[in-house]
Amino acid sequence: MSENEDQNLSRGLKSRHVQLIAIGGTIGTGLFLGAGQSIHLAGPSILLAYAITGIVCFWLMRALGELLLSDLYSTSFVDFVTKYLGKQVGFVTGWTYWVCWVTIAMAEITAAGLYMHFWFPNLPQWIPGFVILLVLLVMNLITVELFGETEFWFSIIKIAAILMLIITGIVLVFIHYKTSVGHASLSNLVAFGGFFPKGIKGFILSFQMVVFAFVGVEMVGMTAAETQDPRKVIPEAINDIPMRIGLFYVGALFFLMAIFPWKYISPTSSPFVQVFQNIGIKGTAAIINFVVLTAAASACNSALFTTGRMLFSLSYGSKSKVGKKLGRLSHTQVPANAILVSALVIALAVILNIFVPGKVFTFISSVATTCFLFIWGAIVLAHLKYRKQLKNTTHTDVKFKMPWYPYSDYIVLIFLTFVGFVLILKVDTLIALIGSLLWFAVLNCIYIMRKKKKHTIKRDQ
Repeated sequence: MSENEDQNLSRGLKSRHVQLIAIGGTIGTGLFLGAGQSIHLAGPSILLAYAITGIVCFWLMRALGELLLSDLYSTSFVDFVTKYLGKQVGFVTGWTYWVCWVTIAMAEITAAGLYMHFWFPNLPQWIPGFVILLVLLVMNLITVELFGETEFWFSIIKIAAILMLIITGIVLVFIHYKTSVGHASLSNLVAFGGFFPKGIKGFILSFQMVVFAFVGVEMVGMTAAETQDPRKVIPEAINDIPMRIGLFYVGALFFLMAIFPWKYISPTSSPFVQVFQNIGIKGTAAIINFVVLTAAASACNSALFTTGRMLFSLSYGSKSKVGKKLGRLSHTQVPANAILVSALVIALAVILNIFVPGKVFTFISSVATTCFLFIWGAIVLAHLKYRKQLKNTTHTDVKFKMPWYPYSDYIVLIFLTFVGFVLILKVDTLIALIGSLLWFAVLNCIYIMRKKKKHTIKRDQ
């Protein structure tokens, strides 16, 4: 990216913003609503699945962190994928990432409409999502500081909810509290079929849900160009990932299953609601509904930030009229045009979702989340290529070195391949995997056709 001041993204994100963005990226509806299904699949062994995936995500982020600090003028991790894996891979990765976050925003603001029915049953489903999108759009268009501040408070709410569960769990286990299905006790983690009640198969199948609960952890990679003192802030945010995962995922689910035995947790509703209701806390449903509404708004906020920066990065330096506009910053140094276009696509998708059958929308969302395996893999491969090229030069000053390189990179790639294999074992995830491969084939065809067209134009000139 040019170092022209007018075309440099504003470094308005403070340390506390990035820290909480990193936390918010790993806490969402996947935990608050989706954990019930994960627990149903694996029982208490889900804790091990989250711990393993957390370690893999930490290595993934360390690889990304090393790339980011090698060039602070890059606007996104796709710049590194393009640089080290080629323009075609960068093109596929960038547009895949943009579409992934658009579909995440679609899903979350659609869900926001359903959450609002709790308080306003007759309210049309599309209105709350549209209002949330509009408010967040205005805030994202003004300054990056406003995005950071909004995400900071969204994350505080989510963290408070999890800490409330953990503290409640510690107290209830200590006093051996009587629930509707027994007593709160650590023995509940092994009393109903042991730690692996669904066997190794259930444990393996749970990785699909667990991995997709971590989607968004790489979003810190979109903040480096807009962070104050990134050399200090980015490493701090990444190094705190194991602690955050241990506390907010493993800790929360550990005490949840200690209070309420896993076999009684429904896979179709929030385990948080079930636990709080069964221990007699009044207004539980309203509290959790507010938290998941916050999580949905947070995901939408992150999506606007991410899609705007990604579209700006993909369009920067373009010679077309549309590309030039999308690759331009506003006077407050935010990619306003790219954010606006992304928001319009999300808004259009929300309206279409009213008319599109639910199964079609679910399929599109599943394909998008499956594509994250490719995106994460591209980051790790780019890191391997970066270190290989660095080794062949006299410049050896590596900042924020990847621990256990290159073995940690290979472990991440093996793990992502393993999750891809897990997707084959179930019909619905297999269909999503096939859909993802078709999407990549289409993008590659588009890139090849564009390249041929450019060559034809050059030849004719």
